[in-house]
Amino acid sequence: MSVDRTQVLRAAAALLSRKATATMDEVARAAGIGRATLHRQFAGRDALVRALEDLGIQEMEQALERARLGQAPEDEALRRLVAEVQPVAPLLSFLVTENQLFEGDQQNEGWERLDEEIAAFFRRGQEHGVFRIDLTPAWLAEALYGLIGSGAWAVADGRVAAKDFQYMIVELLLGGARRSVEK
Repeated sequence: MSVDRTQVLRAAAALLSRKATATMDEVARAAGIGRATLHRQFAGRDALVRALEDLGIQEMEQALERARLGQAPEDEALRRLVAEVQPVAPLLSFLVTENQLFEGDQQNEGWERLDEEIAAFFRRGQEHGVFRIDLTPAWLAEALYGLIGSGAWAVADGRVAAKDFQYMIVELLLGGARRSVEK
């Protein structure tokens, strides 16, 4: 019987996004395969996480492409980006947590490409007067990642409705937490 590696990865992503501490046995069960079959595909948890990282980077790159970040206005592009990222947000949230375990040159270069593209997007928005200039593009990118991860967990925990994911992230990022007082 042939095992569809992508199907196994998607099953693992779905499980680990809900239960980050799941064992390889639990991943195998979720994928509908035996543990030995899983280990033939992935030598251990680190290998599985690395494969999931590649999947997450690929999904994020596709979301960036579909969001058309190069098309102004940038605030609308941000809305498109968050909407495109929402389906993969739980996996990205899991990967951010897992990547804290890897150090130095073990970091996947794909994250650097994504960081550069998103920071460049925020820089263009600053140049066009859409985004605040007192915050660096790198910080705006990190804030976006943090909000996406937090939003994914809040939706998974039932504290936020999935339909509110995009609105809440974009509005907080664009408006900040400070309440405007009309003068």
